[in-house]
Amino acid sequence: RSTHAGEKRFKCETCPKRFTAPSDLRRHMSTHTDEKPFSCPECTRNFTEKGSLLKHMMIHTGEKPYNCSKCGMNFTQKGNLHKHMRAHTGEKSFSCPECTRNFTDKANLNKHMRIHTGEKPYNCSNCGMNFTQKGSLHKHMRRIHSGEIPHSCSECGMNFADSSSQLRHSRTHTNEKPHACSVCNKAFSLLHNMKRHMKIHDNDRR
Repeated sequence: RSTHAGEKRFKCETCPKRFTAPSDLRRHMSTHTDEKPFSCPECTRNFTEKGSLLKHMMIHTGEKPYNCSKCGMNFTQKGNLHKHMRAHTGEKSFSCPECTRNFTDKANLNKHMRIHTGEKPYNCSNCGMNFTQKGSLHKHMRRIHSGEIPHSCSECGMNFADSSSQLRHSRTHTNEKPHACSVCNKAFSLLHNMKRHMKIHDNDRR
Protein backbone atom coordinates (compact mmCIF):
# COMPACT_ATOMS: atom_id res chain seq x y z
CA ARG A 1 0.00 0.00 0.00
CA SER A 2 1.10 3.60 -0.47
CA THR A 3 2.69 5.51 2.39
CA HIS A 4 2.39 9.19 3.22
CA ALA A 5 5.27 11.55 3.99
CA GLY A 6 5.81 11.79 7.71
CA GLU A 7 3.97 8.54 8.46
CA LYS A 8 5.49 6.74 11.44
CA ARG A 9 5.58 3.14 10.17
CA PHE A 10 8.49 1.87 12.28
CA LYS A 11 7.37 0.83 15.76
CA CYS A 12 9.56 0.14 18.75
CA GLU A 13 8.98 -3.40 20.09
CA THR A 14 9.73 -2.31 23.65
CA CYS A 15 7.60 0.83 24.01
CA PRO A 16 4.74 2.49 22.05
CA LYS A 17 6.95 4.99 20.20
CA ARG A 18 6.90 5.04 16.39
CA PHE A 19 9.29 6.57 13.86
CA THR A 20 9.29 7.69 10.22
CA ALA A 21 12.71 6.21 9.39
CA PRO A 22 14.46 2.95 10.40
CA SER A 23 17.59 4.90 11.36
CA ASP A 24 15.54 6.87 13.92
CA LEU A 25 14.16 3.61 15.31
CA ARG A 26 17.66 2.10 15.61
CA ARG A 27 18.91 5.20 17.42
CA HIS A 28 15.92 5.06 19.76
CA MET A 29 16.47 1.35 20.52
CA SER A 30 19.82 2.18 22.11
CA THR A 31 17.91 3.89 24.94
CA HIS A 32 16.45 0.49 25.87
CA THR A 33 19.63 -1.54 25.48
CA ASP A 34 21.74 1.11 27.27
CA GLU A 35 24.11 0.89 24.31
CA LYS A 36 26.36 3.96 24.03
CA PRO A 37 28.52 3.51 20.92
CA PHE A 38 29.77 7.11 20.66
CA SER A 39 32.80 7.65 22.92
CA CYS A 40 34.46 10.93 23.83
CA PRO A 41 38.19 10.78 22.92
CA GLU A 42 39.03 13.27 25.68
CA CYS A 43 37.33 11.63 28.68
CA THR A 44 35.48 8.45 29.68
CA ARG A 45 31.93 9.53 28.76
CA ASN A 46 29.88 7.62 26.18
CA PHE A 47 26.71 8.62 24.36
CA THR A 48 23.78 6.96 22.58
CA GLU A 49 23.75 9.53 19.76
CA LYS A 50 26.44 11.27 17.74
CA GLY A 51 24.70 14.63 18.21
CA SER A 52 24.97 14.30 21.99
CA LEU A 53 28.68 13.51 21.67
CA LEU A 54 29.26 16.58 19.47
CA LYS A 55 27.50 18.81 22.03
CA HIS A 56 29.61 17.29 24.82
CA MET A 57 32.85 17.82 22.87
CA MET A 58 32.32 21.59 23.07
CA ILE A 59 33.23 21.32 26.76
CA HIS A 60 36.71 20.19 25.72
CA THR A 61 37.15 22.43 22.66
CA GLY A 62 35.73 25.52 24.36
CA GLU A 63 33.53 26.14 21.33
CA LYS A 64 30.51 28.33 22.09
CA PRO A 65 28.70 28.94 18.80
CA TYR A 66 25.49 30.44 20.20
CA ASN A 67 25.81 34.18 20.86
CA CYS A 68 23.48 36.46 22.82
CA SER A 69 22.72 39.54 20.71
CA LYS A 70 21.91 41.57 23.84
CA CYS A 71 25.04 41.18 25.96
CA GLY A 72 27.53 39.18 23.88
CA MET A 73 27.66 36.08 26.10
CA ASN A 74 28.34 32.82 24.24
CA PHE A 75 26.92 29.35 24.90
CA THR A 76 27.70 25.78 23.86
CA GLN A 77 24.03 24.85 23.37
CA LYS A 78 21.07 26.65 21.81
CA GLY A 79 18.84 25.66 24.74
CA ASN A 80 21.15 27.43 27.20
CA LEU A 81 21.04 30.57 25.04
CA HIS A 82 17.23 30.47 25.06
CA LYS A 83 17.22 30.18 28.87
CA HIS A 84 19.68 33.07 29.14
CA MET A 85 17.56 35.29 26.85
CA ARG A 86 14.75 35.16 29.40
CA ALA A 87 16.96 37.26 31.69
CA HIS A 88 16.77 40.04 29.10
CA THR A 89 13.11 39.65 28.17
CA GLY A 90 11.93 39.14 31.74
CA GLU A 91 9.91 36.11 30.61
CA LYS A 92 9.02 33.84 33.53
CA SER A 93 6.71 31.12 32.27
CA PHE A 94 7.17 28.65 35.16
CA SER A 95 4.83 29.50 38.04
CA CYS A 96 4.90 28.23 41.62
CA PRO A 97 1.52 26.68 42.53
CA GLU A 98 2.05 27.56 46.21
CA CYS A 99 2.86 31.29 45.93
CA THR A 100 3.01 34.11 43.39
CA ARG A 101 6.62 33.64 42.28
CA ASN A 102 7.50 32.88 38.66
CA PHE A 103 10.73 31.51 37.19
CA THR A 104 12.56 31.54 33.88
CA ASP A 105 13.10 27.76 33.83
CA LYS A 106 11.78 24.56 35.40
CA ALA A 107 15.04 23.80 37.25
CA ASN A 108 14.80 27.03 39.25
CA LEU A 109 11.12 26.37 39.96
CA ASN A 110 11.99 22.91 41.30
CA LYS A 111 14.68 24.41 43.56
CA HIS A 112 12.21 27.01 44.83
CA MET A 113 9.54 24.37 45.55
CA ARG A 114 11.80 22.93 48.26
CA ILE A 115 11.02 26.02 50.34
CA HIS A 116 7.40 24.87 50.46
CA THR A 117 8.03 21.13 50.76
CA GLY A 118 10.86 21.50 53.28
CA GLU A 119 12.93 19.04 51.26
CA LYS A 120 16.69 19.27 51.91
CA PRO A 121 18.25 16.45 49.89
CA TYR A 122 21.91 17.53 50.19
CA ASN A 123 23.56 16.35 53.41
CA CYS A 124 26.90 17.41 54.89
CA SER A 125 28.85 14.28 55.83
CA ASN A 126 30.88 16.22 58.43
CA CYS A 127 28.22 17.82 60.60
CA GLY A 128 24.91 16.42 59.36
CA MET A 129 23.44 19.73 58.17
CA ASN A 130 21.03 19.47 55.25
CA PHE A 131 20.60 21.88 52.36
CA THR A 132 17.99 22.51 49.69
CA GLN A 133 20.60 23.10 46.99
CA LYS A 134 23.86 21.37 46.07
CA GLY A 135 25.60 24.73 45.66
CA SER A 136 24.71 25.67 49.25
CA LEU A 137 26.25 22.41 50.50
CA HIS A 138 29.46 23.06 48.52
CA LYS A 139 29.72 26.61 49.92
CA HIS A 140 29.13 25.27 53.44
CA MET A 141 31.86 22.65 53.02
CA ARG A 142 34.38 25.24 51.84
CA ARG A 143 33.58 27.90 54.43
CA ILE A 144 33.02 25.78 57.54
CA HIS A 145 34.99 22.56 57.18
CA SER A 146 37.83 23.16 54.72
CA GLY A 147 38.60 26.77 55.61
CA GLU A 148 39.37 27.15 51.91
CA ILE A 149 39.02 30.67 50.46
CA PRO A 150 40.28 30.05 46.92
CA HIS A 151 39.11 33.19 45.10
CA SER A 152 41.08 36.39 45.60
CA CYS A 153 40.51 39.89 44.20
CA SER A 154 43.53 40.99 42.16
CA GLU A 155 42.82 44.67 42.92
CA CYS A 156 42.49 44.75 46.71
CA GLY A 157 43.36 41.24 47.90
CA MET A 158 39.96 40.40 49.42
CA ASN A 159 39.27 36.66 49.51
CA PHE A 160 36.06 34.87 48.61
CA ALA A 161 34.83 31.30 49.03
CA ASP A 162 33.22 31.15 45.59
CA SER A 163 33.85 32.64 42.16
CA SER A 164 30.44 34.31 41.85
CA SER A 165 31.05 36.40 44.99
CA GLN A 166 34.51 37.33 43.74
CA LEU A 167 33.09 38.34 40.35
CA ARG A 168 30.37 40.51 41.91
CA HIS A 169 33.00 42.20 44.07
CA SER A 170 35.39 42.81 41.15
CA ARG A 171 32.74 44.90 39.40
CA THR A 172 33.05 47.48 42.19
CA HIS A 173 36.56 48.11 40.82
CA THR A 174 35.86 47.86 37.08
CA ASN A 175 32.37 49.43 37.14
CA GLU A 176 31.40 46.70 34.67
CA LYS A 177 27.64 46.54 34.07
CA PRO A 178 26.93 43.55 31.81
CA HIS A 179 23.19 43.29 32.49
CA ALA A 180 21.21 45.79 30.40
CA CYS A 181 17.47 46.49 30.52
CA SER A 182 15.89 45.49 27.20
CA VAL A 183 13.38 48.36 27.46
CA CYS A 184 15.46 51.43 28.37
CA ASN A 185 19.04 50.07 28.10
CA LYS A 186 19.93 51.01 31.68
CA ALA A 187 22.82 48.75 32.73
CA PHE A 188 23.48 46.96 36.02
CA SER A 189 26.42 45.10 37.51
CA LEU A 190 24.17 42.43 39.07
CA LEU A 191 21.48 40.40 37.33
CA HIS A 192 19.01 40.54 40.22
CA ASN A 193 19.22 44.37 40.24
CA MET A 194 18.33 44.41 36.56
CA LYS A 195 15.39 42.07 37.18
CA ARG A 196 14.15 44.29 40.02
CA HIS A 197 14.42 47.31 37.70
CA MET A 198 12.40 45.50 34.99
CA LYS A 199 9.39 45.48 37.34
CA ILE A 200 9.17 49.27 36.87
CA HIS A 201 8.39 48.69 33.20
CA ASP A 202 5.96 45.89 34.04
CA ASN A 203 4.03 48.33 36.24
CA ASP A 204 4.07 50.97 33.47
CA ARG A 205 2.42 48.53 31.06
CA ARG A 206 -0.52 47.88 33.39
